Amino acid sequence: MASNSTISTPSFPFLLLLILVVALLSGSGIVPTASGKELSIREATVLDLQLAFKSNQLTSRQLVEFYLKEIKRLNPVLNAVIEVNPDALAQADRADHERKAKVPHSLSNLHGIPILLKDNIATKDKLNTTAGSFALLGSVVPRDAGVVKRLRKFGAIILGKASLTEWSAFRSSNVANGWNARTGQGKNPYTLGNPCGSSSGSAISVAANLAAVTLGTDTDGSILCPSDFNSVVGIRPTVGLTSRAGVVPISPRQDTVGPICRTVTDAAYVLEAIAGIDARDNATIEASQYIPRGGYAQFLKIDGLRGKRLGLVRASVEFFLGNHTFQKNAFEKHLKTLRKKGAVLVGNLKLDLDKIYAEYDTEFAALEAEFKLSLNDYLKDLVVSPVRSLADAIAFNKKNPKLEKLEYGQDLFLLAQGTNGIGQKEKAALLTLETLSKTGFEKIMKENNLDAVVLPTSKFHHVLAVGGYPGVTVPAGYGKAGPFGILFGGLKGSEPKLIEIAYSFEQATKIRKPPPLKF
Repeated sequence: MASNSTISTPSFPFLLLLILVVALLSGSGIVPTASGKELSIREATVLDLQLAFKSNQLTSRQLVEFYLKEIKRLNPVLNAVIEVNPDALAQADRADHERKAKVPHSLSNLHGIPILLKDNIATKDKLNTTAGSFALLGSVVPRDAGVVKRLRKFGAIILGKASLTEWSAFRSSNVANGWNARTGQGKNPYTLGNPCGSSSGSAISVAANLAAVTLGTDTDGSILCPSDFNSVVGIRPTVGLTSRAGVVPISPRQDTVGPICRTVTDAAYVLEAIAGIDARDNATIEASQYIPRGGYAQFLKIDGLRGKRLGLVRASVEFFLGNHTFQKNAFEKHLKTLRKKGAVLVGNLKLDLDKIYAEYDTEFAALEAEFKLSLNDYLKDLVVSPVRSLADAIAFNKKNPKLEKLEYGQDLFLLAQGTNGIGQKEKAALLTLETLSKTGFEKIMKENNLDAVVLPTSKFHHVLAVGGYPGVTVPAGYGKAGPFGILFGGLKGSEPKLIEIAYSFEQATKIRKPPPLKF
């Protein structure tokens, strides 16, 4: 493991430069600064990095080189990164040049910052976009995904593609969380076990400091669960707040793209960059009404919990945690913190979680049809592709069973292929899901005038997903089974309140710690 020992800062400029070079080459990630303090690239926030850029203590090239070395060192064990961008260093050099030239967008918080993208988010460059499957290896996308276009506009560096549960966990119901054919099994950096999915690689990577920030996608828990398991911050945005154009889809009704970062601040900056209207995604037009003037960083308030009404679904503690006594105790302690910081807890809310989760099959009835329709549209739009339809992908797997490790099966593919559009069965399922949302979550939120609900884990993601609602998970502790988070969820467009709440909680607790990575 690279050393984390500090280096005292000498007063002589030449020696200072020498120590900087030695530190970077050694992989320690420690950068001495002009103020006499030291910046560790490992665990550095976006603001830390920007300050280092502006004080000429760090360049984007040095930052990219650091992450590339860490990927080379740790990825053989973690399997968190599918590909690194061969043009990442060139992008870093351009960012350094733009900063010196003081071009307008060099003032962006994400300018010169390396970001890893989940491998279902298209980039029109030398990187593949495969959803972790060999069936899409060599395919050529027509353009950058909408969110990637926005990231490039703000000067972010596309460092590479993060691994994921193959096809965003929609090929097989038996596939292991974090597994895909191209990289194998992704591993939680704290436990080397289950990283959750499907945005596993994004969460693993940012937790293990293989990138400054990352992007994931969420259909039903795919941002919130891996963020929870890997002790990072994940934001599942309101559906349509961020563009899904150019993202390998599952459901236009539930899919959303969001940040996975080490801090709420970094996640807010990334969300600020990627939220907005995209002509290729109609849902962004309606959701644009929720985007606050002035962006999301303005809601990073230390007293953001003061006066907030937080709903407590008591049944959720037993429903989700069972006999995990340590997590229960931690959650009760956090409730005291929330009250101490000025939040009003509204308890004993009645939400029939058994009934909601019993309708999981109803959700899948809708998702299967939506997946086939939307995936076929995505594949047909590719410039070049080994497969042009879901049927082609199924056939590819049958021809290459070892390549795709077909012992995991492709039952979800087959169920989706058996659908024929949105028929009566699917319409009935959609109506059921809509009714559950309106008479369940929306009802308790509105009747109790809540700003958010607070829950002990990310597993409430199902309730948020089927209604297109946002949620934020923040590190909440470490147990025998590994890290766990606390979840704040709200109605559509409530990201400003959720960020206030999550940031205030994060700053009051400061629980996150980096993984040991003793290998």
